[in-house]
Amino acid sequence: MAPNNVTKVAIVGAGGSVGKYITEELVKAGKHQVTALSRPNSTNKIPTGVDIKHVDYEDPSTLVEALKGIEVLIITMAVTAPPDTQKKLIEAAAAANVGFVLYNAWGLAVENADLGKDAYIGPAQYAAREAIEKLGKSAWIGVTCGFWYEFSLGGSGLRYGFDFLSKSVTLYDEGMVPMNTSTWPQCGRAVAKLLALPLQSDNGGPCLNDFKNKPVFISSFKVSQTDMLESVERVTGEKWEVKHQPVKERYAEGVKELQSGNRDGFTKLLYSRAFYPNGGGDYEKDFGLHNDVLGLPVEDLDEATGAAVAMAKKDIADGRYGHY
Repeated sequence: MAPNNVTKVAIVGAGGSVGKYITEELVKAGKHQVTALSRPNSTNKIPTGVDIKHVDYEDPSTLVEALKGIEVLIITMAVTAPPDTQKKLIEAAAAANVGFVLYNAWGLAVENADLGKDAYIGPAQYAAREAIEKLGKSAWIGVTCGFWYEFSLGGSGLRYGFDFLSKSVTLYDEGMVPMNTSTWPQCGRAVAKLLALPLQSDNGGPCLNDFKNKPVFISSFKVSQTDMLESVERVTGEKWEVKHQPVKERYAEGVKELQSGNRDGFTKLLYSRAFYPNGGGDYEKDFGLHNDVLGLPVEDLDEATGAAVAMAKKDIADGRYGHY
């Protein structure tokens, strides 16, 4: 009888922002043999318990060789990665007969076509899905997690509007529009639990094949900027200065800045667009969540906010706040 679980998983970006947490959770669960694909000159620290295979993206044969015998490929890459990198990985996965590709999603629900278009993230995701389906060897899974909470709250005022240098927040409109957002640890748990599902179910329960060529919707919190502000003030014990800006004005500023060559404009337009009233940031309302299917825990908002505050303080001390 053929095995009913995947056991061999490869990940790109194992030492990166979300990839680190995914890798650690896979290793901790102990159900998979985890391989990290890495460039020979990469300086990222790979979590312990992981096999490392060095690849050359200019030589596709090294990718194919590294993926032989792999059942699931997880792709986590920064937006600054060369645009053809994911395409090369998808093609190599097909050539190596990898069954599933968790492509580089990790964000908003592009099932909302208007949001995908306005936020400039839809076309790349649709292209990845189409490429995987066209090659016909793998199935895609897209993890929709919203923006990463601690990164978005504590990393820059361009994201959720919180400036930890000035202790001020810019609320979009009145700051009352809720959206789904996930912590890095929750993303890691979600992938580990997803890949621990049986390939097929013999009792009507969830299985991995249920998610073939489909998105997975997860979330840590559904919160507004006002909810975040109240949490920040509880955690820090400080009152913050509150400013307001019309959300559509902020989005238009971001578009203009991006068109002028300022990359910060993309961050501004991306985040503000997700806070449009009924604009798709609350994907739980539109598509539901798979948290219960995957057995994900309920998290504590103030604890996650504390992680964001600590991150901001460290970045300020290191002189890198707002620079990534």
